[in-house]
Amino acid sequence: MNDINNILNSRDSFFLLAGPCVIEDPEVVDEIASQMTNICRRLAIPYVFKASYRKANRSSLSSFTGIGDKEGLEILKEVSKKYNVPVVTDIHSAAEAEMAAEYVDIIQIPAFLCRQTDILEAAAETGKWINIKKGQFLSPESMRFAAEKVKAFGNEKILLTDRGTMFGYQDLVVDFRSIPKMRRLGYPVIMDVTHSLQQPNQNKGVTGGEPDMIETISRAAIAVGADGLFMEVHPRPEEAKSDGANMLRLELVEELLKKLKVIHSAIKSIR
Repeated sequence: MNDINNILNSRDSFFLLAGPCVIEDPEVVDEIASQMTNICRRLAIPYVFKASYRKANRSSLSSFTGIGDKEGLEILKEVSKKYNVPVVTDIHSAAEAEMAAEYVDIIQIPAFLCRQTDILEAAAETGKWINIKKGQFLSPESMRFAAEKVKAFGNEKILLTDRGTMFGYQDLVVDFRSIPKMRRLGYPVIMDVTHSLQQPNQNKGVTGGEPDMIETISRAAIAVGADGLFMEVHPRPEEAKSDGANMLRLELVEELLKKLKVIHSAIKSIR
């Protein structure tokens, strides 16, 4: 059911934010939303559909950015209505917050923008849940300042997401100490599994990735207490117009989630 507060405060299971990187076309979006909704309902995993209506941060000028803001947001709204699930998308400027809030349940602040006060203020003032991704250049402890900004603007519906830390010029690493450290700030913490496996700044102008490590990162995140997971999934990652190199193939999702449910149950039993 589309009850965002119950989903994000679930204690019976981790919750999942998953979908394509960007709205490509209605058919692909519907294929992903339909299968992900069915899988998560079978496994009793609280689910939020994720997709960007536009990608502003791209390596190359020629990279796909979207089908149009209004068109992308309308598709997100239709997914929410058709499948009765909440939806999340990211914004890239303060001016986008009010527009996006008309269509989505969670507004996401990209990692590179997590310190931008005007964006945090505009997002907070929508009254929506705000998912702040930890900058690749920040310590987990420093995320309290981003959260405090949102809270100061009158919104305590805050999520914090780790998406890896820059390691040299072309790689990321995950410091799993970040999850318990950010949880101590008092907000649900999410592990962005697929973005943490990016290999950015490649000479060819297209971000690389290590999708074979998705299960490893997911299992470790649940084991150290992540409240939720974020994954980009696609039926045909090789055809995806953004982030295909680090996406999880849709046909592999269910078996992975079954394994993660076992780990979550074991961890819950010893807390």
